[in-house]
Amino acid sequence: MIKAVIFDCFGVLTTSGFKVFRDKYFEGQPKKHQEALDLMAQQNLGILYYKDLIKKVSALAHVPEATVKEYMAENKANEPLFDYIRTKLKPKYKIGLLSNAGDNWLKDLFEEKDIKLFDDIVLSYEVGYIKPDPSIYLLAAKRLKVNPEECIFIDDNPGHCSSAKEVGMKAICYDDFHEMKSHLEKILSSGAHD
Repeated sequence: MIKAVIFDCFGVLTTSGFKVFRDKYFEGQPKKHQEALDLMAQQNLGILYYKDLIKKVSALAHVPEATVKEYMAENKANEPLFDYIRTKLKPKYKIGLLSNAGDNWLKDLFEEKDIKLFDDIVLSYEVGYIKPDPSIYLLAAKRLKVNPEECIFIDDNPGHCSSAKEVGMKAICYDDFHEMKSHLEKILSSGAHD
């Protein structure tokens, strides 16, 4: 039986300016694409400062730092998803947030009423693990006081979803709100036996 729904932040609860930048400037350049991902992973672990991330990604893409900052600032709250969490999920389930994040940006991204919807928030830089490390999923479940099998994890990265499944969670790869809602409601109405 499902007791908790855990959401990724960037690309699910918000748009992902970094993803848009990466896809635009490193399309067809797998090595640079991976280098950008590696830099973001270092920042998410808290071992690379944000200003250094901007500087290195700027050099990698051969664009001004201001351009990188502009894209990075394009993270906006997913209002339909927050409304759905507030009205349909929060009354019945524990709600978690699990994000690869290099700092706590939540107050910059969301209103206080939205942040209060989460029963627990796991940010990678605070705990020393990043997705897809199995430890971070297990920690998220533990802090919500549920078993991994009682969780649905929603992320826009298929690899992160696969890792969540490996620890026993159900997982939905987020593409858009309506598709995610349909898939989630099927799992919840089936008793999560699919």
